[in-house]
Amino acid sequence: MRRSLHDESKRLPMSVEESDGRRAVASLVARIADIDADAWDACANPDAATGNPFIAHAFLNALEQSGSVGERHTGWIPQHITVDDGGGGIAACAPCYVKLHSAGEYVFDHSWASAYEHAGGRYYPKLQIAVPFTPVPGRRLLVRSGADTEYYTSVLAAAAAELCDRLGASSVHATFLSEREWTALGGRGYLLRTDQQFHWRNEGYGTFEDFLGNLASRKRKAVRRERSEALSGDLVIERISGADIKEKHWDAFFDFYTDTGSRKWGRPYLNRRFFSLLGTSMAERCLLVMAKRGRRYVAGALNIIGGDCLYGRYWGSIEHHPCLHFELCYYQAIDYAIEHGLARVEAGAQGEHKLARGYMPTTTYSAHWIADPGLRRAVARYLQDERAAVAENVAALAEFGPYRKGDRS
Repeated sequence: MRRSLHDESKRLPMSVEESDGRRAVASLVARIADIDADAWDACANPDAATGNPFIAHAFLNALEQSGSVGERHTGWIPQHITVDDGGGGIAACAPCYVKLHSAGEYVFDHSWASAYEHAGGRYYPKLQIAVPFTPVPGRRLLVRSGADTEYYTSVLAAAAAELCDRLGASSVHATFLSEREWTALGGRGYLLRTDQQFHWRNEGYGTFEDFLGNLASRKRKAVRRERSEALSGDLVIERISGADIKEKHWDAFFDFYTDTGSRKWGRPYLNRRFFSLLGTSMAERCLLVMAKRGRRYVAGALNIIGGDCLYGRYWGSIEHHPCLHFELCYYQAIDYAIEHGLARVEAGAQGEHKLARGYMPTTTYSAHWIADPGLRRAVARYLQDERAAVAENVAALAEFGPYRKGDRS
């Protein structure tokens, strides 16, 4: 029986039977605040110090508590999936949302929606297993350490497909998955998709100059020139993290973020309250890189620290300065990663311009369950060609990387 999309604060149980005859009880929870934070994080990040910050209860809760998601006008309606462990606890969970549009996902399916609706179908609502507005690869089907990962991954996949049917939704989209999850969902009949991002990897560099030493001469000179241009005026760069981040810093950064968001998306996805909540609940994970001219901040980039990775998230400015974007978003991130012994920097979605600055192509993964057989067949044919094109492009771009030949594969 189809149920309403209206937000609920109660759990809605759903029985899922696996092919081996075992039956699990999954629940749908409309507010992550109604899920015990420790129980969620035991599935998402059993080791908080090395886990992925974006699937943490605190991050997802900040999105909901701020109203950036959760209200109908946002088009992201939480329907998180939890699976009972048989003893009253949670064995597995997944961040899941009913979507009324395709904005804020970074895995683009607008052409699928257009084709389906032109053929008389209704593409929305759909389901999204994802971290809203966050194209960061990582686990999405979260299984508690020590539990049967294969079994509970399968249960979560089946529960999402069952929810899709209950709601009369067109599809389920699990985006920026780990490769293991991607393979597992393919075995469950989900359609497989790939894309690419650009990540920087630390090859044991002691200093930024060590990194530059691995670049081809022409690229090395270009990086030095860009850094010099970015700092040639009267700008001062500040790195602010943890308890040192005050509301005045979030105020300034939000102005930068709003300017960029308005130009890119029409309106920013996140509101001002989100950043205060993030600073309250995850201060030790936040790194602001801010450019100051005189007594005024004029540009900034927000990074999130997680395990052995620095994740570049948002950037903006209220003044134009040549190459300042490259300095704040890419070179300062590399500098910080080297200084703190981090293994990599992930600088977000798209952007072949990152290649010349040491960020190499990396494959990303998503999986898609489509209810309508006709649409499913059409998308499957498209994805087969697209995967081949992505693989070819990743290989070709790697050949044109900035590193000296023989120094980097």
